[in-house]
Amino acid sequence: MHALSLGTWWIHLASLFEWMLAIVLVAQWGKRNQNRAMSWLALAMLPNLVSAMTAITWHIFDNSKALSGIVVLQAWLTLIGNCCLAAATWNLMRSERQKS
Repeated sequence: MHALSLGTWWIHLASLFEWMLAIVLVAQWGKRNQNRAMSWLALAMLPNLVSAMTAITWHIFDNSKALSGIVVLQAWLTLIGNCCLAAATWNLMRSERQKS
């Protein structure tokens, strides 16, 4: 775990917990307001969370070349997560337009 400075570790972990909190809050907001589009948005946030976890895992093992496949996995999860977020956002926008 020597590859990153203490400050960088702090930012990585804080971002991870912040993203988890955001997922929980978006899901609760959707449930409280009976807005399924918000619940889908919370679900769409999960691939990016797993992507962040893979990045942190790689750093825990000092960016080992033996785990270079995890970097590829992280890239794919980021791509999938961003596509899911785009689709969920589009769905949320469509849902809000139907209400008004």
